[in-house]
Amino acid sequence: MRIAIVTFDGFNELDSFIALGLLSRLGAEGWKAEITSPSTHVTSMNGVTVQAQQPLEFANEADAVIFGSGLYTRAIAADYGRRGALLDRLQLDPVRQLIGAQCSGALLLARLGLLADMPACTDLVTKPWLLAAGVRVEDAPFHARGPIATAGGCLASQYLAAWLMVRGAGFDAAGRALHYAAPVGEKEAYVARLLDVVRPFVPAQ
Repeated sequence: MRIAIVTFDGFNELDSFIALGLLSRLGAEGWKAEITSPSTHVTSMNGVTVQAQQPLEFANEADAVIFGSGLYTRAIAADYGRRGALLDRLQLDPVRQLIGAQCSGALLLARLGLLADMPACTDLVTKPWLLAAGVRVEDAPFHARGPIATAGGCLASQYLAAWLMVRGAGFDAAGRALHYAAPVGEKEAYVARLLDVVRPFVPAQ
């Protein structure tokens, strides 16, 4: 499973790095999550500069794609369709790919036409922008329909990662990977709660 974690300048570290860290726990299963950006380096909202592991176009061929949020996500969404727009470099395919978004990343899914009529989860700042774009917002940490998922709140990135793990590797493998990262003394309860949140949105296995 090759996973593109789409990360733009001004990105929220919790969105990109939590997903990267959790999904990489399935490395023994052949999974590889990578920071995917439109330039060789991107700087976070708190001034952390990282080197991209893959160019933006990698998202077009990846098995799964996660959009994080950030300071400039709204502007990136607004530029779609204009000459040189970053989103114009993407041709995602929900028939072949699992696609998720965190907080303001839902704006990018909306602009790419991937949400259709499904409700989206997002943060409180982004909520009015999504409503103005005609997207129905659900006040919940996570929602998915088929291959598309959204999560609301920085720490809800754990639900996106858990959903991807379950969809791609099953509940048992996801549980083992999440157990490793869960807080000591809370592991069983923590993992059970994570999986219970995503379970209703996963096809019967």
